[in-house]
Amino acid sequence: MTEIRVLVVEDEPIAADAHGVYVGRIDGFTVAGTAPDGQSALRLLNEFAVAGQPVDLVLLDMNLPDLHGLDVARRMRASGLLADIIAITAVREVNIVRSAVSIGVVQYLIKPFTFATFADKLASYRTFREQLAVPASGARASGASQSDVDQAFASLRAPTEVPLPKGLSAHSLESVKDLLAGLGRAVSASEATVSLGMSRVTVRRYLEYLADAGMVTRNARYGTPGRPENEYRWNRT
Repeated sequence: MTEIRVLVVEDEPIAADAHGVYVGRIDGFTVAGTAPDGQSALRLLNEFAVAGQPVDLVLLDMNLPDLHGLDVARRMRASGLLADIIAITAVREVNIVRSAVSIGVVQYLIKPFTFATFADKLASYRTFREQLAVPASGARASGASQSDVDQAFASLRAPTEVPLPKGLSAHSLESVKDLLAGLGRAVSASEATVSLGMSRVTVRRYLEYLADAGMVTRNARYGTPGRPENEYRWNRT
């Protein structure tokens, strides 16, 4: 198994050392280097790429002394640096989370966290890579299937670890998840309302949240009176 090369980007020396130690304790990962700020991270990423030893994964703090983590991510993409990114930060604002996702952050790990949580995130990321890896014999004849892609991205998502939007509760979210997981079929917000005893608007917010997090598949349902509505199906992995 080829080891996943990791760059730790963290300005606090104690935290950087801890993250490096954590990486070293997980099978399949190795620390390629550490950087205390955004400019150093970009320089190291370029140096590794030129040397033919590109970094696969960046553990990126959002609050760096010179650049915001989002700016580092944007500059990476603009420079053609395609390493995946896991944000490690105390930042919880939903707009930051959404911006991070939009520029290719595959996981969002909120400080403080335990080694078990850290290891779970990296294990999910490793599964994601393995599910979309090209076999040694060559590329898949027909490319990745929809199921391949859905399962790979579902392995990255853990919505209860991302701050819930205002007005949503973890308890109600679990109720919605349990309903979807137990049904084994797609359901609309109107149909879920009957079982959950919540308003349709509230149920739809939970369903949309789970869809955005990759835990459920969202599709338009046609053939019913009035405007088409979305239906949601639990992603089984």
